[in-house]
Amino acid sequence: MAHSQFDLFLQDATYFDQTSDSTLERDRFYGLYMSWCFINQHLPGTETTFWAAMKDRLPGSRKGLRMKGAAAADYIVSSYPELV
Repeated sequence: MAHSQFDLFLQDATYFDQTSDSTLERDRFYGLYMSWCFINQHLPGTETTFWAAMKDRLPGSRKGLRMKGAAAADYIVSSYPELV
């Protein structure tokens, strides 16, 4: 079964921490997606398309959603260049 770009993004770049009450903020979540697209050489969908896809895949809240992998590292370094 083929997985959509959004399914692959969620699998590669996120995980749920069931013990956490924190939430991956909206801007950071979309930024993570943009980093994932850049690293994997995917043409990103529009922000509207992204949020529509996430609404279907993450019903309710993003409570406990965390970043992981290469996209997380890229996003952090891109967002905070003083770290390098």
